[in-house]
Amino acid sequence: MKILLFGKNGQVGWELQRSLAPLGELIALNSDNQDYCGNFTHLSDLAATVRQIKPDIIVNAAAHTAVDKAESEPELAQTINADAPGILAHEAKTLNAWLIHYSTDYVFDGGGTKPWIETDPTAPLGVYGATKLAGELAIQNSGCKHLIFRTSWVYGARGNNFAKTMLRLAQERDSLTVINDQIGAPTGADLLADVTAHAIRKVQTQPELSGLYHLVASGETSWHGYASYVIDYAQQLGLELKTTTEAITPVPTSAFPTAAQRPKNSRLNTHKLQTGFDLTLPPWQSGVERMLTEFIEK
Repeated sequence: MKILLFGKNGQVGWELQRSLAPLGELIALNSDNQDYCGNFTHLSDLAATVRQIKPDIIVNAAAHTAVDKAESEPELAQTINADAPGILAHEAKTLNAWLIHYSTDYVFDGGGTKPWIETDPTAPLGVYGATKLAGELAIQNSGCKHLIFRTSWVYGARGNNFAKTMLRLAQERDSLTVINDQIGAPTGADLLADVTAHAIRKVQTQPELSGLYHLVASGETSWHGYASYVIDYAQQLGLELKTTTEAITPVPTSAFPTAAQRPKNSRLNTHKLQTGFDLTLPPWQSGVERMLTEFIEK
């Protein structure tokens, strides 16, 4: 089996290189790759790359994820998040290959308190969500075999993330102010990668599983709850911090104005995924603890 991975140096792409390697021949590309085109702004070259490699599986971990920046560069976000996945889908259909793609809870308006299911009406609040939704539709309309995984609050052990930022600030400051009216589930890039590898194996014998799924760790918290958990656990590991959990002040989203509006309800219902792929998704705390232990004790 030949697997073509785009976005190899991103948080999810980095973990996918590990999880996909045992499945077959893996060709992993980034935007600045020299041998083949992995740049999502060069659409014709992107198509040519897929035709040349002729993969059995295409995994797209590339995206324009700068939510606020997308508001001021909608054309670029459209090209990377919608047009390029549409090209990949067209080529996948031609090759009878599978396309694996990642999307976001930002396709919803963030209203209510119930976890979103795959068939709920979409209503993106900004350019990022709108272009990611357009990418989903392009893939679905192509008729290619596909798995689209909507996720949220993704973090990786490699590079920067919310937890590391909170620890840095907690070492510098006596108190912190963190939003408490956005609710979701911190989801590790390693979990996304491992589930992806499992799903790819499964669809080889059950192609009828092709479709759209929600994929996040189980449970829910606010950013304030997330920050409090991170600082409490770090202190248990012996890290010296100026900020205590009691000194983290909860505030509404309105306290931090941003160019793009954030959804307040980022909860995603994963029943369809867990049932279809015979999975049990771990609580968000377990992935965060593992990441923190690795980061603090190294």
